Amino acid sequence: MNCPHKNFIPPFPKPHKTKISFLKRFFKSRNSWIHTLFEKSYRMKLGDVRLPSGWLFMPVESSFVKQVMVDEWKEFPKHHKIEEVLKPLLGESIFTTNGETWRKQRAMIDPAFAHTRLEKAFPLMQQAVDDMMLRLQEHPANSSWHVDLEMTHITADIIFRTILSTPLSAEDAEEIFTAFNQFQEATQRVMVLNTYKLPSFGAQRASKLAAARIRPILANIIKKRYDDFQAGIDVENKDILSALMIARDENTGAAFGYDELVDHVCMLFLAGHETTASSLTWTLYLIASCPDIQNKMRSEIAEVTSGNPISFEHIKKLKFTFDVFCESLRLYPPVGFFLRESAKNTKLHRKDVPKGSSVMVAPWLIHRNQDQWKNAQEFCPHRFADKSSEDSIKNSYLPFGAGPRICVGKGFANQEAVLILASLVQAFSFEVVASHKVEPVGRVTIRPKNGVLLKLSAI
Repeated sequence: MNCPHKNFIPPFPKPHKTKISFLKRFFKSRNSWIHTLFEKSYRMKLGDVRLPSGWLFMPVESSFVKQVMVDEWKEFPKHHKIEEVLKPLLGESIFTTNGETWRKQRAMIDPAFAHTRLEKAFPLMQQAVDDMMLRLQEHPANSSWHVDLEMTHITADIIFRTILSTPLSAEDAEEIFTAFNQFQEATQRVMVLNTYKLPSFGAQRASKLAAARIRPILANIIKKRYDDFQAGIDVENKDILSALMIARDENTGAAFGYDELVDHVCMLFLAGHETTASSLTWTLYLIASCPDIQNKMRSEIAEVTSGNPISFEHIKKLKFTFDVFCESLRLYPPVGFFLRESAKNTKLHRKDVPKGSSVMVAPWLIHRNQDQWKNAQEFCPHRFADKSSEDSIKNSYLPFGAGPRICVGKGFANQEAVLILASLVQAFSFEVVASHKVEPVGRVTIRPKNGVLLKLSAI
């Protein structure tokens, strides 16, 4: 497959020639796990490494990934370490639970993200985007724009409006942005220290302090809504929180309690703003680096909308804009790895996988595997409309996960991303700031180390 635009290879850590030493891997992984990878990592089918905490297996070939995520997913539950490190922020939510607890929670949450709910949420998304456009219109011409901060604000604002029917202030947005960065850094250190069986008390404390700055912003709003709902006042099915309060267990008829609601809203907030904010930040950087792609998006938007504001009906017609977002998700998957553990002694390919082993399915590696993608390191949105890529897209593309545990908010995130990107490209042009180095780091999500600075100009 040849891309019809100039070949652009966006930044990623240069892989080491060979596997690095135990000690070097420990120090590098404390800040970013993708900086520990070596050249063979991007060609392998199934990797394994012996760590102090036990074996870690990394399936990359599509049939091995399917075994873990789809065919035998119950035998590869979420790793208990994920629950431990994310619990301060996400509590007992579907992101961390397993088994029957997860099944019941998922069945109660799924209806809140049905297609009809997405259409109902669109006007709330549009209001948040309109406010973002007003903020950007006041941005000084030819000055640097902190993309990641604004993308955190808009995606968090959309979550506040669609889940809680409340707009998000700039002050709260900045507090969340800062606290979540600190939470990511701390949880990365906790996981690495635990993996190497070293004390992690300081990092755990930092993680809990950062989570304690985010949860109250959400919990205070939920408490009033929950109390009103219990008193029969707040009963209109107007947003996602309403849908969650109305939801009942199909067998027992039980509803979510207040603490459960806080856990699930925190989970939806993380999944609905941090991952999408990261993806949009990368997408804007990529199109700023490729003016031809940006211009093609602008032409499509003009043709579909005839210059009018973007409506719900336009979203599915903006196919190239969506392909650009998909390619950004391929190169910079918001969740760089899904960590599972083997519930019993089993096999992956011809390798024995002892019970309790860690199994890491890493979209970062799968999406960049040279045997599964042509020109794997290149930014080429056209691949998503190319028939030669159909097998890769079907079997080796999982930015939202795969199988029964695929992200509940996939449709929500795609709709939100296309709306935001189309609104921005319709009104502004974007250029990279040549003096600003962009470098990805792999923690809970794949984020730019020093953020992304762009220049934007009104059209």
